[in-house]
Amino acid sequence: MTLETIIAFCDLLAVGVFAASGALAAAERRLDILGFVLFGTITGIGGGTLRDTLLQIPVFWISDTRYLWVCIGVSSLTWYLAPMLSAQRRLLLWADALGLALFCVLGCAKALGLEAPWIVAVVMGVMSASFGGLIRDTLLARESVLLGAEIYVTAALAGAASHVLLLMLLPDFDGPVLLAAMIPAFILRAGAIHYGWRLPSYRRLGT
Repeated sequence: MTLETIIAFCDLLAVGVFAASGALAAAERRLDILGFVLFGTITGIGGGTLRDTLLQIPVFWISDTRYLWVCIGVSSLTWYLAPMLSAQRRLLLWADALGLALFCVLGCAKALGLEAPWIVAVVMGVMSASFGGLIRDTLLARESVLLGAEIYVTAALAGAASHVLLLMLLPDFDGPVLLAAMIPAFILRAGAIHYGWRLPSYRRLGT
């Protein structure tokens, strides 16, 4: 099995995990099955859609409909399994951490492959990993993890920035660099989940 095949499989898996988290958010609002599919799909492919739109390239799920089918299938399955999945929410958090680590690096790599400036590529990586969840939470009027003290965007930023830095140092090792860059993103997100790592909050001067 080639590295490209493994990455493609993990990409679809991450989309499925994000879709499940979106469908569970729909379950909290007691929506119907179409609501599950809508929010599962938004969460699964929203970040990548925004990335491709801003990069002015064909949106990935239009040319490869497997991503849509994964979102629809996982969201529909969650309609039946929501009580069990809710009980395993911590397991989904860990799966989400893996998805975040993968998406931030793949999004960055895609932008670099289009010869985007490195800072644009880092932003695209962060968007790929986080904006689907942000759109979901905004539409459902939920407090987003992106706006809290919990480390999430920082983890995506670390993964994307690590990918850029490692490519500068090791330009001939695309595959290993891709995998290595996911490690800091996952470690930071794992620390937030397991140890409660937080960034310091802003304190107004004089208070």
